[in-house]
Amino acid sequence: MSMHAAELESFLSTQDAKTQLRFITCGSVDDGKSTLLGRLLYDSKTVFEDQLSATETESRKYGTQGESVDLALLVDGLQAEREQGITIDVAYRFFETDRRKFIAADTPGHEQYTRNMATGASTADVAVILVDARKGVLTQTRRHSYIVSLMGIRTAVLAVNKMDLVAYEQSAFDAIAAEYAEFAGRLGIESVHPVPLSALTGANVCAAPSDAMGWYQGPTLMEVLETLEVVNDAGSRSFRLPVQWVNRPNSEFRGFSGTVAAGSVQVGDLVAAALTGRTSTVTRVVGPGGDLDTASAGQAVTVVLADEIDVSRGDVLAHADDQPNVADQFAAHLIWMDDTSMLPERTYQIRFATATATAQVTDLVHQIDVNTLEHLAAKTLELNHVGYCKLALDRPVAFDPYHLDRQTGAFVLIDKVSNATVGAGVVDFALRRASNVEWHAMKVDKALRAEVNGHKPCVLWFTGLSGAGKSTVADVLEQKLHVLGRRTYLLDGDNVRHGLNKDLGFTDQDRVENIRRVAEVAKLMVDAGLMTLVSFISPFRSERAMARALMEDGEFIEIFVDTPLDVCEQRDPKGLYKKARSGELKNFTGIDSAYEAPEKPELTLPSAHMSPEQLADLVVDHLRKLGRLG
Repeated sequence: MSMHAAELESFLSTQDAKTQLRFITCGSVDDGKSTLLGRLLYDSKTVFEDQLSATETESRKYGTQGESVDLALLVDGLQAEREQGITIDVAYRFFETDRRKFIAADTPGHEQYTRNMATGASTADVAVILVDARKGVLTQTRRHSYIVSLMGIRTAVLAVNKMDLVAYEQSAFDAIAAEYAEFAGRLGIESVHPVPLSALTGANVCAAPSDAMGWYQGPTLMEVLETLEVVNDAGSRSFRLPVQWVNRPNSEFRGFSGTVAAGSVQVGDLVAAALTGRTSTVTRVVGPGGDLDTASAGQAVTVVLADEIDVSRGDVLAHADDQPNVADQFAAHLIWMDDTSMLPERTYQIRFATATATAQVTDLVHQIDVNTLEHLAAKTLELNHVGYCKLALDRPVAFDPYHLDRQTGAFVLIDKVSNATVGAGVVDFALRRASNVEWHAMKVDKALRAEVNGHKPCVLWFTGLSGAGKSTVADVLEQKLHVLGRRTYLLDGDNVRHGLNKDLGFTDQDRVENIRRVAEVAKLMVDAGLMTLVSFISPFRSERAMARALMEDGEFIEIFVDTPLDVCEQRDPKGLYKKARSGELKNFTGIDSAYEAPEKPELTLPSAHMSPEQLADLVVDHLRKLGRLG
């Protein structure tokens, strides 16, 4: 282990008698966060400084992507990242005084880095909110405070900085303190400790109170941080162990490894696997150094059970008499963190502590104005916006409401195409509206229908720009399949908008819902044993991937009708390009709305160089090669 890692391990050791406080510094740009932290570090016993990326800080145990890792490897790895010039999202400063140890999360104040601030707040006990005495409480101050409250922090220190630039006037401080106290009270922040200071001069930061502010008789910032009572009730809550992996090195040992998120567990406890409800007795609790009598919140352990019950990664072990929620729908607050808007019904990957699933925002109930806390009507969420949503998952997961458990109640949303983290949320409560709906298995199934039809059902998904020739080729193809005696149905974009989707427009969110409905209909038709032709622009890769995911392997055949934009404009069979170019038609694909071409389609049709007959023949040949024609 390197000296650097050894120092950190010693610093974080629970054997030390000193209490430990985690805090986050936040506020608007240029409020003085870096200067203030520099002053705190300079005037205290600095152990060392290190930086962790947002991905790495998803784990309270300084793990990567939720996995516990060796501390030395992590610290050495971070050093290597810095040398390679990799961007760091959250800076962590580790220092101590004679009375307490501190871990400070230093996050940028810029609006575009709100995601980093949310990451730092997710594991903090206290928030230090900086305000420039000249500017007062700003929108970013309110946004950060709202996120702080959303992340479960109930104690804030209001550091009114740059008092030297307002001649240390008490009236400036009092006005800011009063305004912020009123706003914090509406957020549910229970305790606010205002301190007037100057990080540049050191006034009221660490040393004795400043003579320049004789009117202030309270403690310095450091004294507030040293004496704040740290309320960490993770150990007093009911036992939760999100399972990271099943540890089975040999036939005689089968354990379930992870980090205890809350409560404690000991040999003899009756525990349950949340997803199945099956119970068993704990026979061993194994830590890094060997067997333990008990393990509590924050410890990485392997739990061995008396029975071979079904437990896998993503499940949660809990005491049998107090289990987490298990549901596939819930209500949550969602912070959007991506330049691309959140679109209801678009599919994302959702990640809880160790569980992953596919999720959709089924209902954006309202957006929250961080200045007034008003609930605003909205159809989508933009970067840094906060909304209250309902989400639906493709399978049940185990979780707790966030106010009961900050680890099992938090989640992130990940774009399935780019793999970027696009949102972070906290669960409010489970929705039970679908808990009594079960799939009814029918005796006549898809296989029997396909046998009668004499061919294998599939979806032939034609995508391309308007005017590319999708509907023309699909129409010719269906005629050819009909002559061959194959049973088909053609879903055409324009035709469907006369009925099923006549309530939808052409905004991005409407396009997402348009494809979602069509994909579900196509799935039903495949289940009926039909060869289903779908002719839609379907501009977004995400929705085409969603449609593919609904089908079984080999059933979804993506056909890219590849026609250059200039050729489509020359054809312009409906005069739509002309209207779009003149501004009469908004949100038109290829002009002022994006088209994301397929990256790996099963078939590409060069419609600018071949006739519809020839293109349809290419599809028939492809179906023969796949064995889909029977």
